[in-house]
Amino acid sequence: MKMIRSVAMVAILWLAGMSLTTVEACTNFLISRGATIDKTSMISYSADSHVLYGELYFRPAKDYPAGTMVDVYEWDTGRHMGKIPQVRHTYSVVGNMNEYQLAIGETTFGGRPELVDTTAIVDYGSLIYMTLQRAKTAREAIQTFSDLVSNYGYASSGESFSIADPNEVWILEMLGKGPGRKGAVWVAMRIPDGYISGHANQARITTFPKNDPENCLYAKDVISFAREKGYYKGSDDDFSFSDTYAPVNFEGARFCEARVWSGFNKVNNTMGQYLDYVKGDNLKHRMPLWVKPDHLLSLQDVYGLMRDYFQGTYFDMTKDAGAGPFGCIVRWRPLTWKVDGETYLNERAISTQQTGFSFIAQCRANYPAPIGGILWFGVDDTYSTVYTPMYCGITRVPENFAVGNGSMMVFSDNAAFWIFNQVSNFDYTRYSDMIKDIQKVQSRLENGYIKETHSVDSVALALYKKNPKKAIKYITDYSCKSGANTFTEWKKLYAFLFTKYMDGNIKTVVPGQMNPSVSQPGYSEEFYREIVRSAGDRLKAKE
Repeated sequence: MKMIRSVAMVAILWLAGMSLTTVEACTNFLISRGATIDKTSMISYSADSHVLYGELYFRPAKDYPAGTMVDVYEWDTGRHMGKIPQVRHTYSVVGNMNEYQLAIGETTFGGRPELVDTTAIVDYGSLIYMTLQRAKTAREAIQTFSDLVSNYGYASSGESFSIADPNEVWILEMLGKGPGRKGAVWVAMRIPDGYISGHANQARITTFPKNDPENCLYAKDVISFAREKGYYKGSDDDFSFSDTYAPVNFEGARFCEARVWSGFNKVNNTMGQYLDYVKGDNLKHRMPLWVKPDHLLSLQDVYGLMRDYFQGTYFDMTKDAGAGPFGCIVRWRPLTWKVDGETYLNERAISTQQTGFSFIAQCRANYPAPIGGILWFGVDDTYSTVYTPMYCGITRVPENFAVGNGSMMVFSDNAAFWIFNQVSNFDYTRYSDMIKDIQKVQSRLENGYIKETHSVDSVALALYKKNPKKAIKYITDYSCKSGANTFTEWKKLYAFLFTKYMDGNIKTVVPGQMNPSVSQPGYSEEFYREIVRSAGDRLKAKE
C-alpha cells in the first residue's frame, strides 16, 4: 500500500473528510431495539489494520453554496478519486455517528475481484462518511448509498455495512459491477426486532424476500446482473447473494464467520450446532443471518461481544503454546505458516492487537437526537480499551483523541492511541497477571461513565427543553472531560504496570519499608514441560 506521509497532504485529506487507512479484519454486531434491556438500537465496530491510527473523526455541520463540488479521496490510500456535487447542508458527524443518531460500520468481504470498478469515484469509506453527512435515518442512508453508487460508481470490493438509527438496524451487502459500469449490486435486510446479527469479512446474506420492502431492499438488477455475468442460472426464489457473489470457503468460515459465531455463542445457547461450519469442516451448514439472544442485552453485554478471543471454546487462544507462558491472547502475523510442508494457522479473534479504533453506537429514541445518540469510543485492542461516551451532538472532540495528535509513525505522549498501545503491548509480555490490573481500572471507568451518563441525560434533556445550545455545550463539555479523564487514568495505569512488572518481577509496596516485596513466580508447570521437551537434557541440572 502506498501511504502519503506529507503533513500538507494529510491536512488536505482530513479537510476533505477522509483518512488514510487500510481496514483488514473488522468485526460488527448489530443489535435491534427489542434485543436490549433499555430498548436502544446498537451497532458495534472494530476497525482493524496494522496501519490504522486510532483517532476520533469530527466533521461539523456546514452550509454550502449551490454548485459546490466536493473532492473524494479513497479511504484506504488517500488517492484522489474525483469530484462530485456537494449537498447544500451537511450534518455534523462524530466518528461514525451523526447528529441524528444515524450510525454506520463496515467489514470488507472482497467477493468477485472483476466487479471492482476501477473507474468509479466513490469507495466504501467515502460512501460511509458522505452518507452520514447527508442522511438522517437508516432507510435514508440505504437510499443515499444507492444514489451515490448509481451516479458515480462503486470503487471498492465487496462490503458488508451495519446501519442503525433509533428505530431500525439494517445489514447491507454490496459489490460493484466492474470497470466503467456505474451502480452496484446490493441487498439490505432489516434485523428483526428482538434479534442480533453480525458480520466479519464474509458476505452473510443468502436468500432474501423479494416483495417485503419493510424488511428487505435491494438493487433491482441484483439477480439479473448475476445471470448476465453467468454467475447464476437458477430461479429467483433460490437466489443467494453470498453464494453467488462471495461464496464462503475454508478461510471465510475459520477466519471470518468464526468471529460472528463466537459473539453469537456468548448470548445464544444453540450455537454449538454450527461448530462444524466455523471450523471449516462443513461449509454447507451455514449459520443464520441473525439469532435471538437468550436474554435481553445490556451495554456491558455488547462490550463483551467485542472482547472475545474465543475463550472457553474450541478455538480458545490461550490453550496452545502460541500463548506463551502467560496465556497471551494475540498472535503475531503471518496468519498462516508452514512447518514440514504443512500449512497451519493462527486463530483470528475479535480482540486483536491491530485494532485502530472501535465503538458501540447506542441510538436512543426517547431523547432528542443530539442527546439520544452516544458513541462509546475506544482505541487499540478491544479487550483492553475503555469505551468512553461521546454524545452524537457534540461540537468538538477530546484533544487526546483528536485527528492530528500523532500518527502511525509519529509518537505523541498526549494521544490516547499511543498510551493505550503502551499498556496493551506491555501487557502482552505477562498477560495473565497484568490483565487483572487492567480490567480493574477498565471496569471502574466504564461503569462510572455508564452511571454518569444517566445523570448527564437528565440535565441535558432539561437544558434542551429551554435552550438547545446550552444542552449541546453541556454534552460537549462532558464528552471532552470524559475523554481527557480516560487518557489521564490510562497514563497512570501504564506507570503503575511498568513499575510493578518491570524485568519479569511482580513488586508490591510494603508500608513502612523502603523496598517493595518482590515475587518471581516463573512459568507454569505445563510451560516448563514444553521447555524440557524442546531442550532435552541440555538444560538438565547436574547433581
